[in-house]
Amino acid sequence: MKIPVIVIGGPTASGKTQLAIEWALKLGGEIISCDSRQIYKYMDIGTAKPTLQERELVPHHLIDIIYPDEVMSAGEFQKLARRCIEDIYARGKIPFLVGGTGLYIRAVIRDIDFPPKVGENFREMIKEKIRREGLSNVYSELVEVDPATASKISPNDEIRITRALEVYYATGKPISFYRRGIDIDYPRYDIVYFVLNPPRDLLYKRIEERVDKMIQLGLIEETKNILEMGYSPDLPSLQTLGYREIIKYLQGIYDLESAVEEIKKETRRYAKRQLTWFRNETRVRLITYEEVEDAFCEISRYRK
Repeated sequence: MKIPVIVIGGPTASGKTQLAIEWALKLGGEIISCDSRQIYKYMDIGTAKPTLQERELVPHHLIDIIYPDEVMSAGEFQKLARRCIEDIYARGKIPFLVGGTGLYIRAVIRDIDFPPKVGENFREMIKEKIRREGLSNVYSELVEVDPATASKISPNDEIRITRALEVYYATGKPISFYRRGIDIDYPRYDIVYFVLNPPRDLLYKRIEERVDKMIQLGLIEETKNILEMGYSPDLPSLQTLGYREIIKYLQGIYDLESAVEEIKKETRRYAKRQLTWFRNETRVRLITYEEVEDAFCEISRYRK
């Protein structure tokens, strides 16, 4: 029997958390956060984590699981999330996947195999080959061993060319082999995938209000505290939206007003990119706020 998995995606500030809590309470569900920043400890305000009160209402998973100087690949997230899904369902609950990181959602619900970790020696070997023979010759080699991947990579994209070839050298299989299930649902799951799609002007208003609230709640102090713990401001986790602008404010590069306006501007751009991602996904249903009730009727059959 397949496990029902309800997915709620959407751009930042669209109301995913509130909707997921409402539905999970009605259906007897638990929430798995699919957010590439809420995985970090200490980064609470800037990532808009559910409050402790919200987490008491409905259990949330995969929040606060690594430190700011650690990294998590989509493959690692896939394993953790699928374990959570099995555990939640085994306890008689409905798993909800909720978040704005489309790559994490795709990793969990599609039948994707991720290549194993590749040793640094393979990467260095390819970099040396590029230095010796030139990027165009190395790209030609990728065309020969993995034409499907090469067709999607610019001949000038050294990082992706290197990644594709290191996987091939390490495993003997092209990286396209591991991505062949990208549009196929994971066979263990019965997936219902909704994406919140509010009107742009309303979404932008919600974004502005959220950023203002983050400042009021103490985003500046939170960022200071993380830096005072000894974490480098150059860490990938701290060079994400909100934190990087506040760090520039703390460094004297921005005044506070400029930092806040920059966060709002970049958050609007990020929301646009998120919607583009979700619209390009297969078997998703974009819903407006007016369509939420009808959407819930579709999943009410899963009520525990």
